[in-house]
Amino acid sequence: MQPENDAVRPAHPTLREALAVWTRIALLSFGGPAGQIAVMHRILVEEKRWIGESRFLHALNFCMLLPGPEAQQLCIYIGWLLHRTLGGIIAGVLFVLPGVVSIMALSFVYALYGNVGFVEALFFGLKAAVLAIVLQALVRIGSRALRNGAMVAIAAAAFVAIFVFDIAFPLIIAGAALVGFVGARLGYEAFGGGGGHARLGRLHVADADSALGEDVPAHARPSPAQALRISAICLVLWLAPVALLLATLGFGHVFTDIALFFSAMAVVTFGGAYAVLAFVAQEAVGTFGWLAPGEMLDGLGMAETTPGPLIMVTQFVGFMGALRDPGGLHPLVAGTLGGLLTTWVTFAPCFLWIFLGAPFVERLRENRALSAALSAVTAAVVGVILNLAVWFGLHVLFAEVATFTGLGMRMDVPVLATLDPAAALLVAGALVAVFVLKLGVFTVLAGSAAAGIVLHLVGIVG
Repeated sequence: MQPENDAVRPAHPTLREALAVWTRIALLSFGGPAGQIAVMHRILVEEKRWIGESRFLHALNFCMLLPGPEAQQLCIYIGWLLHRTLGGIIAGVLFVLPGVVSIMALSFVYALYGNVGFVEALFFGLKAAVLAIVLQALVRIGSRALRNGAMVAIAAAAFVAIFVFDIAFPLIIAGAALVGFVGARLGYEAFGGGGGHARLGRLHVADADSALGEDVPAHARPSPAQALRISAICLVLWLAPVALLLATLGFGHVFTDIALFFSAMAVVTFGGAYAVLAFVAQEAVGTFGWLAPGEMLDGLGMAETTPGPLIMVTQFVGFMGALRDPGGLHPLVAGTLGGLLTTWVTFAPCFLWIFLGAPFVERLRENRALSAALSAVTAAVVGVILNLAVWFGLHVLFAEVATFTGLGMRMDVPVLATLDPAAALLVAGALVAVFVLKLGVFTVLAGSAAAGIVLHLVGIVG
């Protein structure tokens, strides 16, 4: 079914028009990747009709395959489709800019006043809302990706692999992609449906009725030399600060650790923001000791309540890590530099992945085996997000979490005697608000924060 207002194909937007729209999307990009992708779809596909439904979903599935935040990468991809490299840079930078400013401001507040009972209670309430929102994202993505038994099995296997056996993200994603690719090549119907996302909006806009049309844009056919030149520039911009820090400060310095860890994260963490957060939480808390599990959840609460990618929480992680090991710098100066360094090495690679890979992926939009591989990856991501939800749930609801090892397994288990009744009450309320009352993200976050403050005032919390 075509939209009612598609009698005339929309004109290709000017760069100024695109700038205004990308700014609007950036300021509306609350609520994590699920909400951000929905906002982009509503504005770019349904409202502006700059890009068609099929092309949007193909780009989204490709971005889900990449390491890093898929929402920002989708912005870069579509910006590049519309206005070449400059369009991709504008879209990608604008998408993260509000989050950079907001998270930095909140990091200062947290560092200066985080131990005040009132502030602690506020973040105590936010943690309950964050857990409910992650579960909501799990349901939303799962409802689109798990369209048959094969996809459900891939998601279940991914969860068991990461939660029970602690298998690395890249291996899980690579295995899912291989299963999808081989399944499609062998002709299994379960892998033949293409993209792993159902329609995201009310209207189905055909590619032919969009400003981009059906054909591959001329600039999406760069020569190998052009693609390599742009990729080389992106690579240097990303890694030059890392090399400089390593040469001047050496291994073991907090800035070097931040640069190396988050650069490695940009390469090995697949499956979008929620998948990345599982890896960051485990390493930043367990390996580097930059912050505690509860503080990681506080940072996620900040990211959920501010515009921009959810993975902007990494800026808070870098801020806290440098704040607590400032060397000869003032702690707040060190924290600021640590946060900005984290943001740079986290988001700069996204431009490399898109500018290098998008031209080739555009030419493979009709490749059934590739589409099946991308769909299988999306299904595996559901299992990874479930792992994140369980990890968060354990640390929200229980004061102590133990690690069980044996028989090849390594997984977190709760110490049941340490269940926090107040936290359980807040989580139950947030779940009812999200799944029963269908309240919006802002309402749930505000309500949970207010509930945390009330519990503090009556002496139950803090």
